[in-house]
Amino acid sequence: MQYLIGIDLGTSGTKTVLFDTKGNVIAHKTVEYPMYQPQNGWAEQDPQDWWNAAAQTIRSVITQSGVNPADIRGLGISGQMHGLVMLDKEGKVLRRSIIWCDQRTAKECEELTEKVGKERLIEITANPAMTGFTASKILWVRNHEPEIYAKCAHILLPKDYVRYELTGEFATEVSDASGMQLLDIKNRCWSDEVLEKLDIDKALLAKVYESPEVTGTVTKEAAALTGLCEGTPVVGGAGDNAAAAVGTGVVEDGKAFVTIGTSGVVFAHTNEMAIDPKGRVHTFCCAVPGCWHVMGVTQGAGLSLKWFRDNFCLEEKAVAEGMGKDPYFLMDQQAERVPIGSHKLLYLPYLMGERTPHLDPDCRGVFFGLSAIHTKYDMLRAVMEGVTFSQRDSVEVLREMGVELHEMLACGGGGSSPLWRQMLADTFACEVKTVVSKEGPALGVAILAGVGVGIYDSVQQACREVIRYKDPQPPISENVPVYEAYYQVYRKLYPALKDNYKQLAAL
Repeated sequence: MQYLIGIDLGTSGTKTVLFDTKGNVIAHKTVEYPMYQPQNGWAEQDPQDWWNAAAQTIRSVITQSGVNPADIRGLGISGQMHGLVMLDKEGKVLRRSIIWCDQRTAKECEELTEKVGKERLIEITANPAMTGFTASKILWVRNHEPEIYAKCAHILLPKDYVRYELTGEFATEVSDASGMQLLDIKNRCWSDEVLEKLDIDKALLAKVYESPEVTGTVTKEAAALTGLCEGTPVVGGAGDNAAAAVGTGVVEDGKAFVTIGTSGVVFAHTNEMAIDPKGRVHTFCCAVPGCWHVMGVTQGAGLSLKWFRDNFCLEEKAVAEGMGKDPYFLMDQQAERVPIGSHKLLYLPYLMGERTPHLDPDCRGVFFGLSAIHTKYDMLRAVMEGVTFSQRDSVEVLREMGVELHEMLACGGGGSSPLWRQMLADTFACEVKTVVSKEGPALGVAILAGVGVGIYDSVQQACREVIRYKDPQPPISENVPVYEAYYQVYRKLYPALKDNYKQLAAL
């Protein structure tokens, strides 16, 4: 029997899963670690925590399973994107990593845009300057911690630090490197022009691979810590969303997935590179060699429903606890009793500002149409519909760019709700499916490892062999025009409120 390992390095913890070559889970283990917020809007983690968690979880899945480590053919790593890891010439960490959700770099984004040019930056990196991306973090350290920057010999992304500890190699791959804002997205290599204009030494950056390529093998030291065999191949892996795409089979034109987690993502595969000149969606290299993906992000997707639950559904939480049920299960039942349109009540899910399609940190949440007839359950359904409409905004941008969408997969916590899946199907006017496996990113990078070591011929062939789907949820034909009418009202609200958001932020 042959096995593959997928490591999913997240913000709250690292999960390692051992799979057989059919995609069945043999063993899994998660280890959590802290996030540090030394100032408001800052977010950091200790790279050593990531490596300790990875080593501990690898050893745990091998021990749990009783599998012979020699039968583990390869390993892939998925990771939170955009984090900055800085090492000195001995490979020692110089400071805690500034991670994806850190917001300290607004001035550095202005500096980046000024030096490269707004349009040119989008042409090369496919995205406008953003506080979350890595390039602005590098500039921040150079501007505010010059003594640390002077000692820096290597710059890595979070998952690539774990790779370094496993293999001793300084390597990255195209999907994660796309989120640094230093990659030439079209040519899948570091951009000499951007690096030169920002005065960043190319020698600081890791070698770039395609996601299924072998980037190194497990060292003797790492083998002793993890229980893996020395020489086990480690492939490029992928950023978290690119890995999830492989783990759900979204690796061919016409396929997309929608995730409703804390934030929401609409992610579509494309064989031809497509860039939105307005920068409303992200275009990155994907984990399939020679292909790309386009991604829209809703900042406050599942967060909106959690906010509503925690503030207005205390009774449901208490009843659910007594029943041994998830509160969201009861909330779904209540929302299902409310008609489409929530009795003419709309919700804008901008609790944390917005990225797609508005890229506006100042916009905030709104209930529109609130009247004396409305109950909290009308508001509950309006929240769910508003998040769905916000993801339809992403779909509309993708369609405008010529990206085909024929098949939609639903992932994340929201994807487990039949009601929310039906809303998505009716609002997008297409079938919505779910996958049998819940392991998304970990399965995706395990598949990439299998391609890298020759178990599968290609990423597409591997997904056809490994990914299994549940029955699709088709749109209900009479619901489609009703949702469409409400969506057309929804999409006019942000432009009408845009100036008011600015005024409110300035108070």
